[in-house]
Amino acid sequence: MRTIIAGFVAGFLSVLAFHQLGFYIANELGLSRAPIYSMQSVAPFGVPWILSAAFWGGLWGIVGAHVVPRLPRSIEGPIGWMLFAAIIVTLVNWFIVLPIKGAPMGNGFRMPGLVVVPVVYAFWGLGMWLIIGPVKRAFHWH
Repeated sequence: MRTIIAGFVAGFLSVLAFHQLGFYIANELGLSRAPIYSMQSVAPFGVPWILSAAFWGGLWGIVGAHVVPRLPRSIEGPIGWMLFAAIIVTLVNWFIVLPIKGAPMGNGFRMPGLVVVPVVYAFWGLGMWLIIGPVKRAFHWH
């Protein structure tokens, strides 16, 4: 249960800080036009987009909190988190989530999105690594 809570909290917070920072940087570099901290409501419940994204980031945080520590020791730290996010989360987004939403796989596999999305997710993964440790320590979990 501790892993679930720590993973969710870290994933939620990492979306708010690191994921959005990644898209902000991409926007400033002219590589994307992603909405940052959008309060536009999303179906089916009408919650603001940013809360929906943070919720899904929390769920991915739970998955990562179970997967990343089981990676080989050479990549279990920040590199493991960044690879998990850049590869696994990106592939699930491209090949499952987008088609479910009616968008083409990989959003059409156009540049610069082919690079921006995995890099932004890697930012989220770095945030996970930075946040999950203090979350565990705050609850005296190791």
